[in-house]
Amino acid sequence: MPKTWNIKIDNYFQANLNCIIATAHVDSFPIDLPLEPNIREPNRKSATYRQIFDSLTTEPVKFFSRHSGIVLSANKVKPNRNKTELELEILEVNEGGSDGIINGGHTVLAFEQAKNYKYDLTQARVKVTIHIGLTEESAKDIALASNTTTPVDSRSKVNARGDYKFIKQYLVQLERAEDRKFRIAYYQNQSGAPRNAQCNVTHLLKLLYCLDRNKYNPDGNKRTKHPAGMSLPSNITDAERERLTALLPLLTHALWIEQRLYEIIQEHISSPRRKGSNDLASIDIRKTTLLPDSKYSFGFGAPTDLVLPIIASYRVFLDKDYKWILPFDEFAEDFLQHLWANYFRKYLVSEKTAGNTVGTKISRNQEIWESLYISAQSYLNSSLVKMVNSSKSEEPKVTQGANNLGKGKRGQLNATTGN
Repeated sequence: MPKTWNIKIDNYFQANLNCIIATAHVDSFPIDLPLEPNIREPNRKSATYRQIFDSLTTEPVKFFSRHSGIVLSANKVKPNRNKTELELEILEVNEGGSDGIINGGHTVLAFEQAKNYKYDLTQARVKVTIHIGLTEESAKDIALASNTTTPVDSRSKVNARGDYKFIKQYLVQLERAEDRKFRIAYYQNQSGAPRNAQCNVTHLLKLLYCLDRNKYNPDGNKRTKHPAGMSLPSNITDAERERLTALLPLLTHALWIEQRLYEIIQEHISSPRRKGSNDLASIDIRKTTLLPDSKYSFGFGAPTDLVLPIIASYRVFLDKDYKWILPFDEFAEDFLQHLWANYFRKYLVSEKTAGNTVGTKISRNQEIWESLYISAQSYLNSSLVKMVNSSKSEEPKVTQGANNLGKGKRGQLNATTGN
């Protein structure tokens, strides 16, 4: 059912058939309007919010002339008989609506806070522009085009265009199928989402890119040998979405690799002989890390890109159709332990000994990406050789068994003939 909100006004005029502009009272302005069309949630710690709050509370009479106003979207707008109020009909999201605050979330937050602190706002007014009957695409388009005093990050813009929908839908299906819960931040200041970089949707994209053996292939002629220092596109094209969709089934494997690496690190720094000490570069035992799967939290901090070269080495085991050459469950754990013991742990220890912190350096260090990739190739080749040798060693036994079976059958046949 649509919900209604009333806005007390001094006056209004019809800018066009689908737009009303009004002078609204701040003290009674509804502070619970939905933020659905907005591209980010308001942040009370931001400079934008503080400036609006200070302007409102120091000289409320001048607020109208100093503020650019609030932009709303509503399904219907109806003035009352005295033209002192506007009744807004707002459609819920499940009703196909995208109504609410398009631009002005920080302003409404400032209204709420000022009321909580008992400021006198009876003389304060604000300009309100109300668009009527907008589609979701139109509302998002206005939200993206609205002038903002603080930059909007590219992730929020990509999300506002709906480019992350295919990821959201996949994760919803995964949650239902595997009884999991993901904590992912898709836009700026998203409430209920952790600030950990590992829980950022762009981190999930990086995990997928690391397994793209067709785009990043050291054996090919392309310049992009490894996804080191990768930059994510600010606009996901149809071709890019198609490629990422093909990679999506590998996301669970990438998340597993990350989770297992963090568990191995946790075991390493929790070893009795290392109590209170840490010999790994860029691992901060004073912090905590949350992973996208809500089951996994760890008692140390790590750079977001820590796991990327490890995951990227696994692309050696994929064919051109992104299918595993070997069953993932059969080699994944052993291979990860192999990389940790022989390469990655030694790399982190050596960087720590040298007094270096890895951080983003790890995503740009071609040497570590290359060494892990070569190690993966060697591991795959040895695994395939073992499989071939194993099948060859079993072949004589099979032949011998067949011969014995043949002899037995011939004996049975002779015995039958003799009778």
